[in-house]
Amino acid sequence: MNATFEWHEKRTTTPDGVYRVLRAAILDGSVPPGDQLREAHIAADLGISRSPLREALTRLEEEGLVVKVPFRGAFVVEVSAQDVAEIASIRLRVEPYAGELSMEGLRGQHRSLLLQTVEDLDRATKNKDIPASIDAHLRLHALFYDFSGHSVLQNLWNGWESKLRLYLAVDHRSYSDVHDIAREHDRLVACVLEGDVDGFRHVVAHHFPSALHALVEYRAGATPGVPDNAAPA
Repeated sequence: MNATFEWHEKRTTTPDGVYRVLRAAILDGSVPPGDQLREAHIAADLGISRSPLREALTRLEEEGLVVKVPFRGAFVVEVSAQDVAEIASIRLRVEPYAGELSMEGLRGQHRSLLLQTVEDLDRATKNKDIPASIDAHLRLHALFYDFSGHSVLQNLWNGWESKLRLYLAVDHRSYSDVHDIAREHDRLVACVLEGDVDGFRHVVAHHFPSALHALVEYRAGATPGVPDNAAPA
């Protein structure tokens, strides 16, 4: 598949501008997982030289969205059902603990950051801005790990983030109303603001059963791929 790239904002030939265009195309599904990002075609579509394009691809590679294969080129990273389900099976167990550890800070000195992140998610989903909704979605969950004061939990999140970003690029598009994502997370945030550890644990547990089912199917011989709603995150 050869996607056609277009500028959605003021034209720019900077590496940052090219990065934003490519990143949006990956996260909104214009370029699906496994597709090759052909330098000659992209440079022609955008009317740019290959130098800023290569810088942009390197940045996307560092973010975990692109993999460069020697003598073949750059490809959008693929995330399998097994990847998603295994991450979910661990998050089911550790995210309630991260939430519990971070709750005091998120109710207190970091409350404004929590509320701003929820507002960003609400606005992005209302606007059906998939890349922005994915960024806000991940930032919201990252708060629980970042403010847990637990370095192992923080490292776990950092190791998952790029795969979750690619999974959410599929998951967010599977909603008939993407704003439902914000509504679902309102319940999670309400538990934090109320200091309701048991409620937080219950909401997290409600998110993950379908992902665990996906893992069982995978191990039974299902074809790898990212299923719709495999792991609400």
